[in-house]
Amino acid sequence: MMLNEFLQEAVERENVTLSEFRELVVRLLNYGVLCRSESQIEQQIYDRYLRLSDLVEEYFGLMDIGILHEPRFEYVRLYPPGSHVPGMEEAEESAFSGSLRARLSQHEVALILVLRLQYDKALREGQVDENGYVTESLESLGIAIKNVLGRSLPEKMTERTQLFKRLRQLRLIDCRQDERFDSGEAWIKIHPMIVNFVNDECLQALEGEGDDIQSERDPDDE
Repeated sequence: MMLNEFLQEAVERENVTLSEFRELVVRLLNYGVLCRSESQIEQQIYDRYLRLSDLVEEYFGLMDIGILHEPRFEYVRLYPPGSHVPGMEEAEESAFSGSLRARLSQHEVALILVLRLQYDKALREGQVDENGYVTESLESLGIAIKNVLGRSLPEKMTERTQLFKRLRQLRLIDCRQDERFDSGEAWIKIHPMIVNFVNDECLQALEGEGDDIQSERDPDDE
């Protein structure tokens, strides 16, 4: 009861209700990330976070949950207890899907690694737009995965669509809801938060993971 009273007094000073604070916290716990450009709802909740950032960070700090706020690109991401912020100690344990720790599949790890590599390449070549996004075709991603890891994107369309949907949920990419991934003509945008999701240290770890992936490729990838 004392905590509720403290929270209520704190949020009311910012003209926010306790219910709105709970909505913000639950949204972060459920998705692990807020991206202002994602939707009107996330825009409202992100703006609410800006007003309550100190309180939110203190609240999650009680549970040793880290928060990374990137004001330039207007997103907030949670990191589970024990994680290194802003990077990741282990890529597979620092993604979010309804819980703070969720393992990534081999296809997801492979694509995330290639997304970071392609983002770095575009950054060096000055091919980043004013919002920090890098646009890549499905064809170029497929070639990069083959060159870097010696594997292919999933052949089955349901698996391929689910793969890109998963990365969109993590806010690592942006693409049209109705985008079809059955041809190389599909396009996606790599979100700038890929740099914090996969930092330089983690990139080295992922490259080691990539070696494991390459040696354990699925028969369908041969």
